[in-house]
Amino acid sequence: MKKSKVSTKEKGDAGEDKAVEYLKKKGYEIITRNFRTRYGEIDIIAYKDNILVFVEVKTAPHGTLRTLEQILGVTKQKRIVETAKRFLLSYRQYSNSYIRFDVLVVDMPCYPNVYHIENAFSEFL
Repeated sequence: MKKSKVSTKEKGDAGEDKAVEYLKKKGYEIITRNFRTRYGEIDIIAYKDNILVFVEVKTAPHGTLRTLEQILGVTKQKRIVETAKRFLLSYRQYSNSYIRFDVLVVDMPCYPNVYHIENAFSEFL
């Protein structure tokens, strides 16, 4: 019997689902998922305690922290920041919130199922 391969998109979606559940358990309100502009995409936008959190989710079942550094390079960070700015222009109700950029790493060996890196990067690169 042949095993069906899981696509990269399916793995990514499953990782995002785990990340959403993790954030909900931590008391975050999920504002939206997969917010897209011509500048890029933000996987999850969440809100808690007057902090608007832009979350990049990485599913890395074979990854390491070095892999993560390579995947989340300066160019990717700048795209996320530009996309976040577009979100804030469209959703003015969050304009007085503190802003944070987090990374949630899902299924990386030797780490919790969801490894949360708060303030992973900032706009000032």
